[in-house]
Amino acid sequence: MGAGITDHKMRWSAPLVLLAHLARSEKARIAPRRGGGRLRIRMSKWVILPETIIWTAPAQADGAEPEDAVEWAERILGFRLDEAQARVLRSRSKRVILNCTRQWGKSTVTALKAVHQAITEPGTLTVVVSACERQSGEFVRKASRFARALNSRVKGDGDNRVSLAFENGSRIVGLPSTEGTVRGFSAVSLLVIDEASRAADELYHAVRPMLAVSGGSLWLISTPFGKRGFFYETWDHGSEDWERVKVTAEGCPRIPAAFLEEERRALGERVFRQEYLCEFVETGGGVFDVELVEKAVRDDVAPLEIE
Repeated sequence: MGAGITDHKMRWSAPLVLLAHLARSEKARIAPRRGGGRLRIRMSKWVILPETIIWTAPAQADGAEPEDAVEWAERILGFRLDEAQARVLRSRSKRVILNCTRQWGKSTVTALKAVHQAITEPGTLTVVVSACERQSGEFVRKASRFARALNSRVKGDGDNRVSLAFENGSRIVGLPSTEGTVRGFSAVSLLVIDEASRAADELYHAVRPMLAVSGGSLWLISTPFGKRGFFYETWDHGSEDWERVKVTAEGCPRIPAAFLEEERRALGERVFRQEYLCEFVETGGGVFDVELVEKAVRDDVAPLEIE
């Protein structure tokens, strides 16, 4: 790439997208006009390389709304989101729970959300935790790929092994899965618990206080794993503050019906309903059905006190 494109500090009133690679002329030059105004381009020869994309995030005026996240993902990164994915990416709810089929792209869409926030809102912090450190690392790797596709200079933050630090001061950090090692973060703008149905309640209790001062958002994303744990309790018994999004495999246009029929035969009805139909099914290890126990419990009965 010709010198002066990525190194020169330029100011634009709108995002710059170049699908050009200056290849065969040393005389080619791109420079902003002094005092602002339109971009001045002079070149003798140039070659289009579709895989070469350079993007400079627009400076947001004070009080201005960031660019719509869906339009940003489609225009800049070339994503084609389905209706449910677009709804999730546009969500401004402070509490979001995604109960989605396997292979819907819940981690991908949430990583897009994190990168969009990091770029358009300087100084923000996204923290992602999961049942295992590998899952948190995979989330951050997806975010890194999106950021580098935008030609955004990112690196580790120097303090956390799984992390991204942006030039504008924003960070995305993936944390280990144990309750004792996730404490200490504050001013979190977006807290994501990936594969939340398999994360321990103790982990959930340890990370929620990260939002106490910042007023940040909490996203729980997962496929069900039995009628237990904070993911099930939040989905089934959580307050109306939660935005609930359920997407089954039958509602995902990328999963063929023939594949689902094969999976139903291979996995059996119970596992299939859990993994692809997003149902909280019994694990089979209990003596009594969970719904039967819940129906037997009443709030209007005084407790029995034995002296």
